Amino acid sequence: MSTKREKIAVIEDEADILEVVQYNLRREGYLVVASRNGEEGLDRIRKENPDLVLLDLMLPGLDGLEVCKRLQADPVTAAIPVIMVTAKGEESDVVLGLQLGADDYVTKPFSPKELLARVKAVLRRGPLREVRSSGDRVVRDGLVVDSTKHLVTVDGEPITLTATEMRLLHFLAAHPGRVFSRDQLLSRAIGDHAVVIDRNIDVHIGSIRRKLGRCRELIETIRGVGYRFRDAEPAA
Repeated sequence: MSTKREKIAVIEDEADILEVVQYNLRREGYLVVASRNGEEGLDRIRKENPDLVLLDLMLPGLDGLEVCKRLQADPVTAAIPVIMVTAKGEESDVVLGLQLGADDYVTKPFSPKELLARVKAVLRRGPLREVRSSGDRVVRDGLVVDSTKHLVTVDGEPITLTATEMRLLHFLAAHPGRVFSRDQLLSRAIGDHAVVIDRNIDVHIGSIRRKLGRCRELIETIRGVGYRFRDAEPAA
């Protein structure tokens, strides 16, 4: 049972799915604000200021991608985490949604257990923070990534990374559990610092993994979407 009364906005047009989602969220102690279409959902989000939005992509009228875009464009709602709900075969929409600022996605059909796990993970890490240009040091399972010193170690042994590899690894490690598309990694982690194209991200990730040795599995491939740094297990 959640110890906090976090508020979750659910935008879902299928009544049976909405009922199941509301039941399971409320059973876990969450407050639920439900809407059946995008326009109503946007209005309620602005009024209710939820802690998270669970957003179906296939909505009548204003679809989920447009809702996500408008949430990100509004300073009042831009920091609210979004989990997209998609149908199988909508990989292009998933990529676009992540590029628009969504934090995670879950694919229909999903189990209530899976959905709750995603919700808890996103709420636990909160909205995406910007990585500071200095002073960031990430420590995880024997891996240390220190962007200030341009230093990476595994079990105390230094690992040599290129500048681009360092930026990629640090960005992913600083946002554990969040899925990033290749385009996002290009714009947010690489920026104008290096000439890198979309699929070259795969080459850089492959090189980073080889150098990390036993820690290579911390970087996970999300098929058809991109990459994420494995989320830490919640404390028991």
